[in-house]
Amino acid sequence: MPQLKKDADGLVAAVIQDDATGDVLMVGYMDDEALRRTATEGRVTFWSRSRQEYWRKGDTSGNVQVPRSIAIDCDGDALLIRVDQTGPACHTGERTCFFTPVPTTVVEERA
Repeated sequence: MPQLKKDADGLVAAVIQDDATGDVLMVGYMDDEALRRTATEGRVTFWSRSRQEYWRKGDTSGNVQVPRSIAIDCDGDALLIRVDQTGPACHTGERTCFFTPVPTTVVEERA
């Protein structure tokens, strides 16, 4: 298994994907403890960079994420966590956090 390459704060990006549909739901950040909790407690736990505390998805909203599998990418700098999602994943009420389209002209200008 590749070693996780964490940032200066000890965090790694965790991409959350719906296990049933394959939809990318959100991205959060985890340290070793958040990953341990996610792997052992049956609920996805993140480290909040703004609040500087752990939070379990769904504790206040009820929109729980139950992990089904955890994988490390080939470079060791990101996690993919496939989940069973209850309700919307985004705090805005959208099913996924990725609902804002970027005009393709922006992408083309960068190429």
